[in-house]
Amino acid sequence: MIADPFVQLRLLDLQAVDTAVAQLIHRRRNLPELATIADCEQRASSVRARLVDAETSLADLAAEQRRLEADVDTVRQRADKDQRRMASAGVPAKEITGLQHEVTSLARRQGVLEDELLELMETRETAEAQVGQLQAELQAILADRAAAEAARDEVFGEIDDALSKRRAERDQLAGGLPADLLTLYDKVREANGGVGAAMLRQRRCEGCRLELSGSELADVRAAKPENVVRCDNCRRILVRTAESGL
Repeated sequence: MIADPFVQLRLLDLQAVDTAVAQLIHRRRNLPELATIADCEQRASSVRARLVDAETSLADLAAEQRRLEADVDTVRQRADKDQRRMASAGVPAKEITGLQHEVTSLARRQGVLEDELLELMETRETAEAQVGQLQAELQAILADRAAAEAARDEVFGEIDDALSKRRAERDQLAGGLPADLLTLYDKVREANGGVGAAMLRQRRCEGCRLELSGSELADVRAAKPENVVRCDNCRRILVRTAESGL
């Protein structure tokens, strides 16, 4: 392939822009804020699951407390009814004895229920504290995520602005290159990790960092300035300059 030496030099400018674009894209994909956001999402998901379990347990305790309170109230009403019956005039002694036994039994039953209720209320208090702790933990995680998202968006804006400028610069540089040379450069760049053209500096290819052998150097020396030469090792386009050491 033939291309004016000055045109070949512009490949280095194009390569510098493409490298800058690749670095910006890599930075955008690997911002530390993205890892922070992902970590927050994972932690929030775990806390939400634990919170659902804790809230479910708390709801069960609340329902059990209402049941026990209703049982206590029922026993108390029954005892009050028996007390009023015993205080009524004309109640046979045999019935009074039976009512007294029932009142005693109801008192024991009420005591047991109240003990169970007190124990359950203490358990519920612990459960409520756990729910509150998990809610606070979730809010803290969500705040961390929101802060990371805000930082991410700010950096994204800066990177996107830089990418827009770099891509416009690339379009301008690429537009001044022969189509066949640009096609070769892009093809080589795609096959070689984003580097399609490299300077030959002091007999070393700056693409693969390998020094050219004697025969390779001889071929490059023999090539006319307008000939597009390539590295025998990495196949990138070699751009000759005053620093090539030829």
